[in-house]
Amino acid sequence: MPAAGEEFEVFSNEKEARSVADRRAQQQRQTRLQQMVGSRRISLSSLSAQVEEGQLKELNLILKADVQGSVEAIVGSLKQLPQKEVQVRVLLAAPGEITETDVDLASASGAVIVGFNTTLASGAGPAADREGVDVRQYDVIYKLLDEIQGAMEGLLDPEEVEEGLGVAEVRAVFPVGRGMVAGCYVQSGKVIRNRLLRVRRGNGVVFEGILDSLKRIREDVREVNAGYECGINSDKFNDWQVGDNIEVYEKTYKRRKLTV
Repeated sequence: MPAAGEEFEVFSNEKEARSVADRRAQQQRQTRLQQMVGSRRISLSSLSAQVEEGQLKELNLILKADVQGSVEAIVGSLKQLPQKEVQVRVLLAAPGEITETDVDLASASGAVIVGFNTTLASGAGPAADREGVDVRQYDVIYKLLDEIQGAMEGLLDPEEVEEGLGVAEVRAVFPVGRGMVAGCYVQSGKVIRNRLLRVRRGNGVVFEGILDSLKRIREDVREVNAGYECGINSDKFNDWQVGDNIEVYEKTYKRRKLTV
């Protein structure tokens, strides 16, 4: 039953309500899957020659399917997934329904139960909810493989990516208090306060730091777009020179894909 305080949404028909409920349940299962596999620790016995590729991570699975032929086909397909950085370990692969014993094994080993064209035995569902075991059921193999690959990619350390925001040219240098301010013209994009900056002089980089102060007509501003003048200052750099190019950028993290 719903708990006190939970909200209800009303739909015009059952089909629409069921579609929304199924989509949200899928999102919750995906979140639980990533949290579970992300917390797994690597045991010494699991290390192999792949250790030289870096830190090896594992995704433990328990597979149950309708017939032995399906089991063999799925296990064979799982072995074809790239496993240089994340390894799939199938702890149990057998035909039949998903049982409480499977749930106990998954709970003890931090595994996810994957079912293909099979059902849950009596008591298996409540046991999975009680133990926090994620049970995923499929009727199409490629959907099963896509989700497993997605979970593996979720274990990869994200890739740090530099995203350029704008470029400004120093056209004058002014003393302000104990420091110096670069009078600039924004040539492209936009410069934004509190973002990273890189000062280029000729063919070299003379400073990398934070854009601490940004002014437009003596007023502090958050950003200045291309085609406008502004004053730029960084607390840790005063050696501005006319002709310097200032690159403003930020670093973001991008989800990585599995590689062969």
